[in-house]
Amino acid sequence: MATTNDLKNGMVLNLDGQLWSVVNFQHVKPGKGGAFVRTTLKNVLSGKVLDKTFNAGVKVETANVDRREMTYLYNDGTDYVFMDPDTYDQISVPADVVGDAANYMLENSNVVVARHEGNPLYIEMPAAVELVIEHTDPGLQGDRSTGGTKPAKLETGSEIQVPLFLNTGDKVKVDPRDGRYLSRVSSK
Repeated sequence: MATTNDLKNGMVLNLDGQLWSVVNFQHVKPGKGGAFVRTTLKNVLSGKVLDKTFNAGVKVETANVDRREMTYLYNDGTDYVFMDPDTYDQISVPADVVGDAANYMLENSNVVVARHEGNPLYIEMPAAVELVIEHTDPGLQGDRSTGGTKPAKLETGSEIQVPLFLNTGDKVKVDPRDGRYLSRVSSK
């Protein structure tokens, strides 16, 4: 248990049996009446965002979320298997929990797995991942770095839009949150 005065960004609260992450909070002391805390909360499982106001000093139930860096090993058909690099313990995470992160995970890559009471909640990817373009149509004469885009299939099997000058075999940086091309990785 904690009070609303202890709230911090990233803290996870258990409200009515659902887990909510504190995205933003603001203590407000109006000239008239009691102080209160205005918060923006995000549902850990569904991603739904909610604005909620608490009276100052009210007790709220916190949830203990274990965020641990783990190594992605393989997909066994229905679940994704991750290993804790310190203890070598392996856990299976259902495909619906992994979600779109599966499109950008390579075997032996590190991600953060968040769990509550042993149940996996979500997968947190790094801000950018480096992947090789497995196939894309060749660029045409006159294609420049500015201008249009074309589809490219990555080594993970997902497809993204890349600039026209990129070719099959090029390594690119991709934002796994929205599948956006960020830059080409130079091969030195």
